[in-house]
Amino acid sequence: MSIYSKKEDTSNIWHRYKVQNDCTAREELILYYAPLVKYVASRLAILLPPNVDRDDLNSYGIFGLIDAIEKFDLARGLKFETYAIARIRGSILDGLRAMDWVPASLRQKAKEVEKTFALLAHQLGREANDEEVAEAMGLTNKEYQKLMNDLKATTLLSLDEYWPADRDKSDTFSLIETIVDENVEDPGVSIEFEELRQILSKAIDKLSDKERKVVALYYYEGLTLKEIGAVLNLSESRISQIHTKAILRLRGQLARQKKKIF
Repeated sequence: MSIYSKKEDTSNIWHRYKVQNDCTAREELILYYAPLVKYVASRLAILLPPNVDRDDLNSYGIFGLIDAIEKFDLARGLKFETYAIARIRGSILDGLRAMDWVPASLRQKAKEVEKTFALLAHQLGREANDEEVAEAMGLTNKEYQKLMNDLKATTLLSLDEYWPADRDKSDTFSLIETIVDENVEDPGVSIEFEELRQILSKAIDKLSDKERKVVALYYYEGLTLKEIGAVLNLSESRISQIHTKAILRLRGQLARQKKKIF
């Protein structure tokens, strides 16, 4: 189902703005594509604690939409929605980072889990299960499950937070968004960035079947966690936990490889 109340041919509006420098057309584009902001914000909000205001997410997202409209190149023949969603999401995440709403202690705990995932995967030659990770961290199963729930919010910034587009870190980009859709406009990516993208693809292949499905349905198909739960016949909270573990596993693998590349 379309997120727009009325689907329109925007080619004329784009021409007026990009070719004729019509500022009125710019405002028309912002209004028309505004539902994209609500769409992205609502998908991210479910991974956030209740104290994060949804209106703040929308405000951050609008800046991303405006940036996308200004930088979009009609000549490349790309789909604007795909390009804009990546920019909107990045803008919202930038705003969240500035808020610094994740406690330092929780970020540190997330890094410990990532390292444990990566170390066990290296030692075992496969991804470790919950019991093995809990034992390695000296936690009971109940303590481990609670930790996974606590770490849910930290995974939101994970793949976007870490990855520069070039060696001098003059630009950053959402790695998960670029691997999801090849039509996303790359920011002049470097060889190092391309290597990371390939590493991420291989790391996803090593996830468990359920983790791969959740990653695919959330990032590739654009489903919400609730919708994924309906597809897999699992509760939304269970899907959230699977998503958290999948991202922590990916981040652990990527962190190890990042040190070798950058």
